[in-house]
Amino acid sequence: MAKKREAPEDNAVVEMEVGGVSPRKGLKTSDDATARAPNDVSVDDMGEFEDQYEDDMEDDEGEVVIANDSDAEGDGMDVDEEEEEEQKPDDFQVYLPGQALAEGEELVADNSTYEMLHSMGVEWPCLSFDILRDNLGTGRKSFPMTTYIVAGSQAELAKDNKLYIMKMSQLHRTKHDDNDDADDDDDEDLDEDPILESRTVPHIGGVNRVRVMPHPESHIVATWADTGKVHIYDLTEHVRSLDTPGLVPARNPSPIYTVGRHRNEGYALDWSTLQTGHLLSGDVQGKIYLTTRTPTTFQTDATPFAGHTDSVEDLQWCPTRANVFASSSCDQTIRIWDARDKSKAQLNVHAHDSDVNVISWHKTVEHLLASGSDSGVFSIWDLRMWPEAKANNTVPQPAATFKWHQGPITSIEWAPHESSALAVAGADDQLTLWDIGLERDEEASDPSAATTVAPGVDVPPQLMFIHQGQNHIKELHYHPQADGVLISTALTGFNIFKTINS
Repeated sequence: MAKKREAPEDNAVVEMEVGGVSPRKGLKTSDDATARAPNDVSVDDMGEFEDQYEDDMEDDEGEVVIANDSDAEGDGMDVDEEEEEEQKPDDFQVYLPGQALAEGEELVADNSTYEMLHSMGVEWPCLSFDILRDNLGTGRKSFPMTTYIVAGSQAELAKDNKLYIMKMSQLHRTKHDDNDDADDDDDEDLDEDPILESRTVPHIGGVNRVRVMPHPESHIVATWADTGKVHIYDLTEHVRSLDTPGLVPARNPSPIYTVGRHRNEGYALDWSTLQTGHLLSGDVQGKIYLTTRTPTTFQTDATPFAGHTDSVEDLQWCPTRANVFASSSCDQTIRIWDARDKSKAQLNVHAHDSDVNVISWHKTVEHLLASGSDSGVFSIWDLRMWPEAKANNTVPQPAATFKWHQGPITSIEWAPHESSALAVAGADDQLTLWDIGLERDEEASDPSAATTVAPGVDVPPQLMFIHQGQNHIKELHYHPQADGVLISTALTGFNIFKTINS
């Protein structure tokens, strides 16, 4: 079933935790890992960044994960011996989600696993967001970075909801790097605070989903409201005002169009990258509507796409074929549609044994589709196999299936700059990074390699990184113009980060 995304009773964002784990040997050793450092965050309004490393950049925490209280007691050792003892690998243990901590143990952040890690609190939880394209170039790798996003709130009262248009700048490298040979152009001002500038637009009802029309000439944004309406806004002036002193955008702009065909709320929303102004929206009753742009406005087809028997959870336009799109549903299916034929899907596959919450169509390899389910399983599909299976009256099997997450998959997305990489978020408070092109070398690997990472835990060779610290992660996106940069939103706020292996 479609799951209502509730805001917590207390709207203040508190107890924010940030950390990560890099369990892959070769990228970081098995001693490297993890982080969860609680930080109290009181947020009264927009505009607060939390820099976890402001106070500990001078500390050589290295790869400490679990602190042993007994080491702190006097034992007659001199200082040199204590320092040598603290550096022994046996003092560090890798933490993986679900493991219990013994008395006296705590988790601390391993700064070295991130090139950059910043967190941001907001007035109300934003359970959906999207990245606004900018004119700062593509393939960006240098620091400090700048990014623009739009997010929608889930306020306690419907009248308090709004869209946040945000510019995050001065996003410096936060990695503690002792390598004297490394580039140090950015190191001299590591302690400078990031800057957050924002604009707000009132929004009637909570925002279930936000999607930006992927065309640079304007900033058109669609929102799925919990009132059952899909609104389309032109936020071009609001975005421009973030870079133009003295430009004051309209305080309460109205939507330039509202989709009124749906009879209930929904979560599925996607703009076409090939046909400007083509928007799909899917609701909890299984209906999918197509809205298209006209010379003067938008219009929504009267007839929906028929087929799903339960809530439509996600929609994805094909990145290479203008009239093809995919849908996923709580009826456990993924369907491939021709937008010119509303009567039935061209392909219909029973993909999971639970709700199919999210899908992601690979942007450059058109036959690859990723899906995430309510049972915590996510799969990779080779769509070339589906027509053959249909012809043979068989059920196609995924090219790969992974059961790592211990809660429903809430977001999944292929990396735009790496053909085999993707990110997955779950209700188990994990955001994981994967490279599906990797396989375990059974002949070359140590038979005990799996337990070297953590006793009793077999880490898949494709798992590259585990990011933790946010509670109830709902959505993630790779930045399309900044290589390896990820942004995620949760009930506890936003994280923007870049790992050492992305």
